[in-house]
Amino acid sequence: MRIGMLSPIAWRTPPRHYGPWESVVSLLTEGLIARGHDVTLFATADSQTSARLHAVCARGYEEDPGIVPKVWEGLHIAELFEHADEFDIIHNNFDFLPLTYSGLVGTPVITTIHGFSSPGILPVYRKYNGKVFYVSISDADRAPDLDYIKTIHHGIDINQFDFQTEPDDYLLFFGRFHHDKGAEEAIEIAKACNKKLIMAGIIQDENYFKLHVEPFIDNDRVVCVGSAGPEKRNNLLGKAAALLHPINFNEPFGLSVVEAMACGTPVIAINRGSMPELIRDGENGFLVSNTNEAVNAVGRLAEIDRVCCRQTVLDHFTVDRMVEKYIAVYEQVLEKTKREDHRPWGFYRVLADEDTFKSKRIVVYPQKRLSLQRHRRRDEHWYILDGHAEVTLDDKTLELGSGESVNIPGGSRHRIKNTGSEDVVFIEVQTGDYFGEDDIERLEDDYGRA
Repeated sequence: MRIGMLSPIAWRTPPRHYGPWESVVSLLTEGLIARGHDVTLFATADSQTSARLHAVCARGYEEDPGIVPKVWEGLHIAELFEHADEFDIIHNNFDFLPLTYSGLVGTPVITTIHGFSSPGILPVYRKYNGKVFYVSISDADRAPDLDYIKTIHHGIDINQFDFQTEPDDYLLFFGRFHHDKGAEEAIEIAKACNKKLIMAGIIQDENYFKLHVEPFIDNDRVVCVGSAGPEKRNNLLGKAAALLHPINFNEPFGLSVVEAMACGTPVIAINRGSMPELIRDGENGFLVSNTNEAVNAVGRLAEIDRVCCRQTVLDHFTVDRMVEKYIAVYEQVLEKTKREDHRPWGFYRVLADEDTFKSKRIVVYPQKRLSLQRHRRRDEHWYILDGHAEVTLDDKTLELGSGESVNIPGGSRHRIKNTGSEDVVFIEVQTGDYFGEDDIERLEDDYGRA
């Protein structure tokens, strides 16, 4: 399966520290590659991947203020859709804007909705509802007037998170410094419990941080350590007595919640959004309604078995589980949208279809070949644009490269094979009085069609 994977370009894929969407895209991409799928990752040029990387933007615009976001987002998205016919599936992880390109291509588009930034973006999703396939990241984060093919919870690489049986005596806030994430409430909870609070994350709202967080940072009872990369994250999450997640919005998923539990760390969260899908109250954490209940929950942390926290992730939130569910969705979409122009050996696009001739642009994947066949009512001419092809013509074998061509007379046995490691691209011009598929007589075929 050939997949065009569209990642955001706010940060590198995978991110150096913050970048939840980019992190999920990276894990999914690497999981698909490991299972033998052919993935082209559209991301920033400094991204790290086993996939084929296709980039137009050098770095993430959050890391380079000289990059104008809307300009490079437009170029980035257009680059994928200009190559749409090279893929069986386009997987959009870039929010609503790529949907506006989806009606211009024949390749099916799957969009993972990583959250709705505001109700104002819903008109775009509504317009393309039923035309593309939506995946939600939690049952809670579904718009009632949209149709979804599946809910797929995020998965994490469990090997990046060490299980800790003996935590230190501090509470942790791990997230964006923004009203939504409840940094101010985390400070209130820690102070009421007389517990040390370590805070980690990017400052997304400077004014909020200056008013509600910065005055309380004393580097003793309240410590701010900034954004945390993988190694620092693992240590902070694993050694915390609990992760505080006192959110003020309906959380779409909550990666930090799952990451904390992977280390054995229970989570105390406001019961909003996806939290009941991640946390079983009293088993791997506590679901609370306000800060007072959160303070009480801190006093009950001894009731939580840290092994249970880890097991929750192993059972429900691993990257392997996520990848397998996405593959099942891809297969379901391909079944729903079977395309004549995509075949096991590659794909084609009809360039002209007239009474006396027909032309196609044909792509053959590496080490794939078409059937050995012949036609009665047409001649063909093949012109190689890219790659190296082995052509069978009756009893002859021809080696053709870019710029070379061959005539295929009617009635002759012929086949083309890609013997290289890159796609073979060629133009086929058919001349005659009939160009229907029933004029193809397959003599041998790798896909059971002879």
